[in-house]
Amino acid sequence: MKIQSDPDLHLTYCLNIHPGESFEEMISAVEGPATRVKAACSPGQPFGLGIRLGAGTLKDLMPEELEQFRDFLDRRGMYVFTVNAFPYGDFHGTRVKENVYAPDWRSDERREYTERVVRILGQLLPDGVDGSVSTVPVSYKAWIQTASDRDEAIDQLMGAVKECIALEEATGKKVSIALEPEPDCLLEDIDGTVEFFNEHLFTSGAGTLAGITGMNSADSEAAVRRYLGVCFDTCHLAVRFEDPVDGLGRLAMEGISVPKIQLSSAIQTVLSGETRECLEGFIDSVYFHQTCTRDEAGNVKAYMDLDKDLLDSLGDGLELRTHFHVPLWFTEQDGLEGTAIGLTDEFFTLLGSGISPHIEAETYTFDVLPEDLRSGDVAESVAKELEWVKDRLS
Repeated sequence: MKIQSDPDLHLTYCLNIHPGESFEEMISAVEGPATRVKAACSPGQPFGLGIRLGAGTLKDLMPEELEQFRDFLDRRGMYVFTVNAFPYGDFHGTRVKENVYAPDWRSDERREYTERVVRILGQLLPDGVDGSVSTVPVSYKAWIQTASDRDEAIDQLMGAVKECIALEEATGKKVSIALEPEPDCLLEDIDGTVEFFNEHLFTSGAGTLAGITGMNSADSEAAVRRYLGVCFDTCHLAVRFEDPVDGLGRLAMEGISVPKIQLSSAIQTVLSGETRECLEGFIDSVYFHQTCTRDEAGNVKAYMDLDKDLLDSLGDGLELRTHFHVPLWFTEQDGLEGTAIGLTDEFFTLLGSGISPHIEAETYTFDVLPEDLRSGDVAESVAKELEWVKDRLS
């Protein structure tokens, strides 16, 4: 939903919280829970959607179905302005873990899939509304072994930027691609993200784009800056003990765009016998839950996943944060807190200033949350999150 003008600001939630491995499942999610969320949060105005389009959804999608989908949304007072193209394959009911990063940006598959998502979003966007597509943070860090691996990914990214340029030239619709930093990935924190953009994307990447488009060097760098930016996920950065206000300020200072901010909350606690036992309730076999600890001296140490062996090995008194998306409204229970309590008035003032045009609440882990952290059903929980955001923005 559009919650502010001048600058425009659109708020939604990510439909990856619902099963959506096919186009039919996505339609069902819109007809069912998304319609109920709209009735609760935006009954009298159009309600924007953040959809997920996995490769399976796109495989058999026909052009006429897109037109029917847009008509379907119009009749319900809905529109699409952002797409989560991070998960390529299945995202529910199966082991996801590191598979969520595959194929990565070294591959033709990732580029071709993203280009198709860009074109589809261009067809769905209302006039006068820009679009955003969030994607993997280039690759899982362990998979990038050489400079050649990195350069292959940059070349593929520039191919996708070329698609964004072509779309805007042909239709006037602007769609940006947003790399989403995440712990244990090639882009995992603000420092590394800024370095990658400045030392690679805005330089050699812009050179590659110039070569495939015929642009001069200044125009190609401007195009990279226009169509390629960061999806700022507040859970991911909180796990790394990063301050969201500082992070957004740093990206703005470096001229790196933020097409989308995903508002999400990680679990944080101070380790003790009691909290260690509570954390065991968040161990699951579906998603990665990268974990970081911080000691009294401020030293941060990172771990690949949350499991019992890790919890048993860590001493009491350490601060611990783990990548488990809990609802934004969750504050504290049994010594566990949500990192959303660190999203200050200053942070929401930045959001209102137009630092990003799109805000998306993302709590895709609803199905694996401990039962006592579910507030009613999924639609009720999502509506509660969106109202939480609206209250703070106002």
